[in-house]
Amino acid sequence: MSAHARHVPVLGREAVDFLAPRTGGIYVDATFGAGGYSRAILDIAGTRVIGIDRDRTAILDGFDLVDRAGGRLTLVEDRFSDLADVCAAQGLEAVDGVVMDVGVSSMQLDQAARGFSFRLSGPLDMRMAQSGPTVADVVAKASESDLANIIYIFGEERHSRGVARAIVAARKEAPIATTEALAGIVAKVVRAKPNEIHPATRTFQALRIFVNEELDELHLALSAAERVLKPGGRLVVVSFHSLEDRIVKNFFIARGKASTGSRHRPEVAQSAPSFQILTKRPVTADDAEVAANPRSRSAKLRAAERTDAPVHEADTLPSWPRLADVMRGG
Repeated sequence: MSAHARHVPVLGREAVDFLAPRTGGIYVDATFGAGGYSRAILDIAGTRVIGIDRDRTAILDGFDLVDRAGGRLTLVEDRFSDLADVCAAQGLEAVDGVVMDVGVSSMQLDQAARGFSFRLSGPLDMRMAQSGPTVADVVAKASESDLANIIYIFGEERHSRGVARAIVAARKEAPIATTEALAGIVAKVVRAKPNEIHPATRTFQALRIFVNEELDELHLALSAAERVLKPGGRLVVVSFHSLEDRIVKNFFIARGKASTGSRHRPEVAQSAPSFQILTKRPVTADDAEVAANPRSRSAKLRAAERTDAPVHEADTLPSWPRLADVMRGG
């Protein structure tokens, strides 16, 4: 099947090496995209793959691979946070591996009509699932303080208050409906220097993450993978910015060591590590891959192997802005 590959995922070879698919194994490609990981896994005879993507376009584009896989690939349109439920619906109590490529895909960025990129003129959308509020809805509805928090927390933009103030002022004059319009507003506040990223980069990242609830999704997906992996099963995650990588790193650290009761809660029983960490440091792209695909420059891969210990208690989601609250003015 490798001869049919249309897309080579970032750190694809390394991800599949850490996943270590074997004949007869069942694997979850939790972010199917263009099917790069699934193709590589299906190259191993007798493997089965459950591919998940919330983007209907990715699912529709994957039907050709489904046909060629001869019954070994099942595609499901869903959020990757629901991967445990997806597996249960397929009659699977446990799987041999889960691989995730977190964040927006190159295919989504390259489609102007999806509104992900400030470099392409298009509607201010950015929804991965193509349902629910758009970024245009958020910038029209959110309060100035909510916008500032969203842009600061999810974009790490130090000029977040100025950007939020400029958005609120601009929307009083006319709706902000296009990527070009929003990028222009941001560029008046965030001044670009030579050889630095586009001034709208962090704001677009923040709004995309927020409208798709990407960081909550990642927290939930990691816990779901812990629940469905067999002992010896592997979890491999490729992320593209510091917020995502921090979540993955902290999850593996928390699950890779025993938890104990404190002097305040001595009754808490010790929990054995549920994962053995395979990557002491994140794996990054080599010079050749960066030259071929500049997007790989920021990619970090982390991997761990499931032990036979019970699942740890699920983490509490951080108390950052939430889409439903902002859209109802809460």
